[in-house]
Amino acid sequence: MKVYKPEWRCTFSVNDGVEESANWRTRFAWSLRRFADRLERRGRTLKIDYDVAPAVSQQEVDTCLGKGFELTQGLLTQLAHQAACEAVMRDAKAELFEEEPRR
Repeated sequence: MKVYKPEWRCTFSVNDGVEESANWRTRFAWSLRRFADRLERRGRTLKIDYDVAPAVSQQEVDTCLGKGFELTQGLLTQLAHQAACEAVMRDAKAELFEEEPRR
């Protein structure tokens, strides 16, 4: 009886800067990314590297990335909401946020 064993591989990394050991092309690419970020004055450039086997279509990768960024936006929105609520509470009830002296 033949045993079938599915095999797959997926590596995924996100970088927001150049590594110390990078070659000159990579360093130049990151300097262009930093320059573009300064021109736009907003946002942040990220480089996404992935390797998937067996291969999946570019459309499937794009769909996954889009869903991931939607999730990220939801999480950032929750953090902003929590920070706004905390700011209001600190203003209205500052005594609740006073730190007790350590013994």
